[in-house]
Amino acid sequence: MIDGIEVAVDREAVVVTAREPLTILSSAFVGGGFTTARAIVNLHVRKNIPEAETDGLLPRFVERREIRGPWIGLLTSAWTEKAVVAEASGSGLTALAVVTVGLSNRIAAGRTPVGVWAPTTINSIVVVDGDPEAAALVNAVMTVTEVKASLLASVDLRCEDGRVASGTSTDSVVVAATGRGPRCRFGGPISDFGWVVARAAHDALEVGIQRWMEEHL
Repeated sequence: MIDGIEVAVDREAVVVTAREPLTILSSAFVGGGFTTARAIVNLHVRKNIPEAETDGLLPRFVERREIRGPWIGLLTSAWTEKAVVAEASGSGLTALAVVTVGLSNRIAAGRTPVGVWAPTTINSIVVVDGDPEAAALVNAVMTVTEVKASLLASVDLRCEDGRVASGTSTDSVVVAATGRGPRCRFGGPISDFGWVVARAAHDALEVGIQRWMEEHL
């Protein structure tokens, strides 16, 4: 585990907390984009909850749990107690991935038409004990997405129309960094920073995808 990082997993949520603020790039439901935060919350919600009913869910949860801010928040109808945690190290860097996997609303990017928002998601959180430049964080988000799409293709997971799925309609990615250690310029799959991100994400997502398929297909 990365020093200063804690992960709590239960039926309500996955909560990643940091002793010191993390530099984050994410597509989080609340607080997405470039930011700094001490907590990352992935909250379980019921399947097919209307977007209009999600207002206030994350702030109320954070207040009830007394989670120290600032924070960012994600939503998923995947079972958070089944979150998968994996770690990878190399070149003086360590990455910790925490993922939840729900694959009911599978899509093929660029092929599946616009549809109704639904929170059955693959939510991937990766924290790296490293100091990336902003572009490296962008690159690392791309790297996590490449890993997800390649794993879905490798198991030949299909959409309802028969196309190979690239993900679900509301997948979210968070890449966070402690800011410690040498400065990292790149975050692609074969860079030092991107390699540990890819390895940790691969190990966590592979388990989560296989488990979901065994339970549902």
